Amino acid sequence: MTHQRDRGTITITDIARMAEVSKKTVSRVINDLPSVKESTRLRVKKIIEETGFVPNPQAQALALRRSLLVGLVYDNPSPQYITNIQIGILKELEETRYQLVLRPAIRTDPDCHDQILSFVRQHNPFGLIFVPSMSEDPELTDKLDELDCHYVRMACVELGDPSRQIKTNDADGAKLAGDHLARLGHTKIAHIHGPESFLSTHERRAGFQEALKHHGIELKPEFTVEGAYTYASGVDCAKHLFRLTDRPTAIFAGNDEMAMGVYRAAQDAGLRIPHDLSVVGYDDTTMASRVSPPMTSVHSPIREAARAIAKLLITSHKSKEHKAQDARSTIHLDLNIRQSTAPPATE
Repeated sequence: MTHQRDRGTITITDIARMAEVSKKTVSRVINDLPSVKESTRLRVKKIIEETGFVPNPQAQALALRRSLLVGLVYDNPSPQYITNIQIGILKELEETRYQLVLRPAIRTDPDCHDQILSFVRQHNPFGLIFVPSMSEDPELTDKLDELDCHYVRMACVELGDPSRQIKTNDADGAKLAGDHLARLGHTKIAHIHGPESFLSTHERRAGFQEALKHHGIELKPEFTVEGAYTYASGVDCAKHLFRLTDRPTAIFAGNDEMAMGVYRAAQDAGLRIPHDLSVVGYDDTTMASRVSPPMTSVHSPIREAARAIAKLLITSHKSKEHKAQDARSTIHLDLNIRQSTAPPATE
């Protein structure tokens, strides 16, 4: 039966009457909540489709006892990373009524927690998405639990409840970089890592060291330099390495931003990539394939991970039966080998 009523006048009460169910049941179907028989769910959805009924966002929020806002909370110095995170989340939210709100933060700010908690109290978001390094703050998540604020986290290691997290497996990605450079024949290999306050720094460094050790290569202390996950820090760290009496023939940078800084420093020093210096980045952002020569980089599917974390936020809120592992299984790391790496030049 096709329902002919003017679409603009259809209400949730009409849908309930046509489907012979309560308004509460219709609301649960609209918000994709559990405890509705599948046959009933299909019947209600069919009537909604036939009538062209458009749910009222305020009514949806009221039913959920939350707004339809999804907050992205971040403190990350890499603009490319954050842009890709936003794109991935927005793609997942495309077919929903949820709206993304950006909430930048400074983790070292003494007022950081109070500012985020104030945002939660004022806007009552559907949930929050935390990415590194904000995702690595257990004190903050404890406070959010007290407020009954729904959140999920993206991190390189498991933190607390695995059903609220997407694990990015950074150590495995760094192993790919180390193995590649070692197989090319490099032994004087340096690593420009991120800030010590980031767990990804420790995971990537550990994975890289493990790969080199497998090939009998030591990551020397003088070849290990701390950057800030920024272009400028990549320039400064590379210049420091180039001033060493016995400079490295290869550098693995903890992200593409710093690797691009290595490119600039190498150019200033008159070093040719890859003839005089091999360079590997991490994240495989668009800049990696556009720089000259195109850069070898660990491909971390940031947009796919962001879609997975957004999906996890929605599904884990609606069903306690959701398994985080289902979302994590979509995260695959690879190494895109391009023209920035080659065997070391012979003397």
